[in-house]
Amino acid sequence: MSVWKLVKLNFGKNPAHFGEVGIGMEETSDRVRSDSLFSAWVSVYARMFGKEAVEELLQLFPTEKKPEIIPPFHISSTFIYREIDKDRNTIYYLPRPLKFPINYPEDDLAFFKTYKKLNYLPLEIWQRWYQGKGFDQNSDTEELITHTKTGKSEGDLNTRGTFDYKEACKTHQLPKIGIDRVTTATNLYHTGFVHFASGNASDKNTAGLYFLVELSPEGEKLADKLQAALHLLGEEGLGGERSSGAGRFTAQWLNLPETWQEAVNFKDGKFQTLISLFWDSDISSNFLENSSYEIQERGGWIVESQIRRQMVRMFTEGSVFTSSLLGKLVNVTPKQFTKHQIYRSGISLALPIKTKE
Repeated sequence: MSVWKLVKLNFGKNPAHFGEVGIGMEETSDRVRSDSLFSAWVSVYARMFGKEAVEELLQLFPTEKKPEIIPPFHISSTFIYREIDKDRNTIYYLPRPLKFPINYPEDDLAFFKTYKKLNYLPLEIWQRWYQGKGFDQNSDTEELITHTKTGKSEGDLNTRGTFDYKEACKTHQLPKIGIDRVTTATNLYHTGFVHFASGNASDKNTAGLYFLVELSPEGEKLADKLQAALHLLGEEGLGGERSSGAGRFTAQWLNLPETWQEAVNFKDGKFQTLISLFWDSDISSNFLENSSYEIQERGGWIVESQIRRQMVRMFTEGSVFTSSLLGKLVNVTPKQFTKHQIYRSGISLALPIKTKE
């Protein structure tokens, strides 16, 4: 039987730079996806416990050559959380599934633009829409129409923080100077950073990132090592611009709160929605039938060299399928890199949901 954990990353006043494929240094994402988190975590694990230990760890994950293995742990991508008052009441945001919730109205023209902008939903709203009674055609419709017309509203959606996602963090660009090593010529460029709300005497709003971990019995044996590696990762920083002090965090490894336990143990869902990236080399057309999904290219640089990893296309968070697959690690080692093998995680983590027929 698997065990679920919730991990909160508190960046305090430290900025962070989270790059994405196709996004230049001038821009930054507000979160880290599951494949990047896995790579950073495993890299630190290797430095802490050695080459043999990390090779033994990677052998426990399914690959194209060993597709039948049950992985020791699954991780979600990171998502934003907000602590909104002195009692530390927390809003956890989840990606909105790419299917309409049950009871969603046929005529949504008056509020569809507002609905479509809700890329992330507070956990309580996410549960009500996709695991509970569904979309309320009276109160939800009225509130979304009001918010579309006025930019504000009063109701359950507003109270739960549905429209306040952007209050969790701010981004800014910092000018930097690059110096050519040969000619010493200088070049001005800008780098984007994200700052999560850290609270002050007048504003109790604090924010950070969180992710979920599902540990198998084999994974529970590794929990202490994984926590130690995560602690070191927090000291070194997550994302880019770490030499400038960006991305440093403190981690809390927590048991699932009751609301989360209800979400992960939901039994009546006919669909599965991803909360991680997902890749598999053996996906049939039957698996994609009645599904709603988006695909993103994933790439990046190898840390210890100036060589790019091979690109791979993955299903994104919020994609909805009629069943779930474990996913696999995909080998993205470029031909010119021979030091060791490079893997990107396509191991999936999904939650059960109901959707509109």
